[in-house]
Amino acid sequence: MTEHPTSYDRPQSGVDPTDPRGALLHTPAPAGRSGATALPPQPAQARAGETPGTGSGTTSPCGKGKNPAGTDPEHSQPAVAEPDTHRPRPAPETIPVQPDGTEQTRKERAADGQERRTGQGPPPGRPTPMRRDGDRLRFVGAATRRIARGIDLDEIVMGLCRATVPTFSDAILVYLRDPLPVGDERPTGPVVLRLRRTDRIPEEHSETGFASVATPEQPSELQELSALTAELCEVRPGGALAEVLRGVRPVFADAPAARAALPELLGEGGELVVPTGQRAILAPLRGRRRVIGAAVFIRRPDRIPFEADDLLVAAQLATHSALGIDKAVLYGREAYIADELQRTMLPETLPRPTGVRLASRYLPAAETARVGGDWYDAIPLPGSRVALVVGDVMGHSMTSAAIMGQLRTTAQTLAGLDLPPQEVLHHLDEQAQRLGTDRMATCLYAVYDPVSHRITIANAGHPPPILLHLGGRAEVLRVPPGAPIGVGGVDFEAVELDAPAGATLLLYTDGLVESRLRDVATGIEQLREKLVATAQLTGPDHPPPLEALCDEVLDMLGPGDRDDDIALLAARFDGIAPSDVAYWFLEPEEMAPGRARRLARRALSRWDLEDLSDAVELLVSEVVTNAVRYASRPITLRLLRTDVLRCEVGDDVPQLPRLRQARATDEGGRGLYLVNKLARRWGATRLSTGKVVWFELNHG
Repeated sequence: MTEHPTSYDRPQSGVDPTDPRGALLHTPAPAGRSGATALPPQPAQARAGETPGTGSGTTSPCGKGKNPAGTDPEHSQPAVAEPDTHRPRPAPETIPVQPDGTEQTRKERAADGQERRTGQGPPPGRPTPMRRDGDRLRFVGAATRRIARGIDLDEIVMGLCRATVPTFSDAILVYLRDPLPVGDERPTGPVVLRLRRTDRIPEEHSETGFASVATPEQPSELQELSALTAELCEVRPGGALAEVLRGVRPVFADAPAARAALPELLGEGGELVVPTGQRAILAPLRGRRRVIGAAVFIRRPDRIPFEADDLLVAAQLATHSALGIDKAVLYGREAYIADELQRTMLPETLPRPTGVRLASRYLPAAETARVGGDWYDAIPLPGSRVALVVGDVMGHSMTSAAIMGQLRTTAQTLAGLDLPPQEVLHHLDEQAQRLGTDRMATCLYAVYDPVSHRITIANAGHPPPILLHLGGRAEVLRVPPGAPIGVGGVDFEAVELDAPAGATLLLYTDGLVESRLRDVATGIEQLREKLVATAQLTGPDHPPPLEALCDEVLDMLGPGDRDDDIALLAARFDGIAPSDVAYWFLEPEEMAPGRARRLARRALSRWDLEDLSDAVELLVSEVVTNAVRYASRPITLRLLRTDVLRCEVGDDVPQLPRLRQARATDEGGRGLYLVNKLARRWGATRLSTGKVVWFELNHG
């Protein structure tokens, strides 16, 4: 039976070239088999440049073929089919390198014919020449597919090197602009090319039959490409290299333009790298708008030189590589912008409020999309309190991140007004409705008071928090779920719970407990069990470290659990002991500053801080005097002893004091100036019922 060869096969020797079927291969019937009729091949279109003619016994003058049996050869069937005949296998995607330029022997030509008939490769150690157009087309297809698989710059450049060495060339040098232009940006300054990567075939023998002809007495010129070529090259305007790059088309190294451009590109040692003859190609790499680099393809002297058709191959490789590099640069810039946007939307560092320790984690949904709508925050409040916030905007895109940033800023502003948690969620709901009709988000807002050891929580459709007690018991707090932010017309409810010292509150988004493999309820229970198991490692008297606890919580995620981004905020409640707190009410009268000085002196004596008495009495007197001048209700005075000494004076006047420079003739206006000079830190915070002025002093 006659096999049907592929379209790139050449006519077998002995076949009339004018025969329309001459492009097909004819395999004679095996000897010793009688009665086996070969299946006549179908007519094939003549090659370009050939004129179909009349062959002896093959076609009639009118162009119709004759069949000895009197039947049409296209519809004739074989009498007996050969059972042992194998169909040819598809040709490989990569084409081995070409051998030297010696003429093929009769045995080699016979082996080539056997390969075309059977589809089997050549014997080991003898490469197949890439001399046909079909070979080049298959090589370009395989090489471009390999280049296109890369998603970043290094992968694309490596794909170009691996695809061309050793199939197309023995070595390659890839130069790229430094820095690479992005999009429509117009680079300033001179054009500088940097050697990005080099690749070459190994010097030792390999299974593919390639070996270096260099001997120890004569080292190979391709031995160390990076050592012989310059790393940086500045393209001089109007120079030979600039002209070649402007021409875009690849050129042979022995062309006049390339002979002048290669020393400028490769440097002083570049002449040792490029062999003589047409054994090197200089191919500019042009992106969408400009030339972004150049590639040099090199063959050894023992290998046949490049042909004219190889310039088309080099042009295809350069074009696909340049476009891929352009895309990789744009993708890298977008990923950088997204990463910077997400990083700036989240707090860079967590505050260190009095009586609580904090730790946080954020994980994007995927490495290729590092933006999302999850956020967390910790906001210091007056009275040594702290607001703990965690939220999740619907989706994980750039739009979600932008909405998240606006809601987080709104939450910080509302927290500065010291509004109750339910009021904060109500205003966030109104803000989400102003942003759009489909701007949905969940949020949990909690306020912790280290003095009273209480926490107030309001929820807007968010997963409930988990409280890990000091003894190792973990409980899911019963907080009214509420409706998500953006629904509108929904009242939020707040609950006040105990927050004992040593307990840990865990706030998280649904990406931690929900995935395609488990629902929210199952994930919350697994999280609670994980916290209990982690607490048992440190014993009942010592809570687990916060950072280690966050890492252990994230370890519960399985391979299929990363469907959404994750925000995690852990708060360890240390609280402030009652013995370290002094609190008084003062009537707004002239005797209030004197009484405040005496009360502060007694408290400092009880805490063994008499060395701070002079500074504290002076500052307390100035702040209380300012409050008495405008207040109409009792004034509050509180001293807190932690790592610093903190003094807080509250009144019912919402106007905040401002630091100003008093003139020499003014009788007042120097109180805050003294506070600013003597205190470690100071500030004023507006409350819903007035304001609080506070300052801090260091103590031993």
